[in-house]
Amino acid sequence: MNRTEILIGGVGGQGVILTGILLGTAATLFDGQKAVQTQAYSSEQRGGMARAEVIMGSEPITDPQVRSPDILIALADDAVKRHLHKIKPNGLLAIDSNLVKEVKLGDYQILQVSATSMAEQEGSIVVANLIILGALIKKTGILSVPAMEKAIEVSVPSKAKALNLNAFRRGLELYI
Repeated sequence: MNRTEILIGGVGGQGVILTGILLGTAATLFDGQKAVQTQAYSSEQRGGMARAEVIMGSEPITDPQVRSPDILIALADDAVKRHLHKIKPNGLLAIDSNLVKEVKLGDYQILQVSATSMAEQEGSIVVANLIILGALIKKTGILSVPAMEKAIEVSVPSKAKALNLNAFRRGLELYI
């Protein structure tokens, strides 16, 4: 049984929830896997905590809670402080190195992507999450590139499709 637990953490407006939706959509609709996706966010203040959890694998998922993520995607320092202690040994920490400054070395790999500055070059910092997602997919192979591209096409508004796809593809270029 293959099973991958992913926790995405950041603040409101960084695309944390969208990242979780895209991973779950790609897994279930386009890569033939089973998946669950949950989300939580702080609605009482702008820029508050945001978290998405995705579990995917070949077997049905009976518990939707990520308890020990194989992959932690941290888009803000606060996400590292809140969730790093949960990561599995030999797991993967993917960070936006423009925004996450404090990371202790540990029993995990670190994927550092200067996603915010790259997103600025793409035309909007709101696609930094897609750049990290592209780098993550290329590095890990947890989902196919065509599945992710299809998930983006069906999940984002028409006017934002090209921007999001370009950002995802930019992330793919980082790891050959």
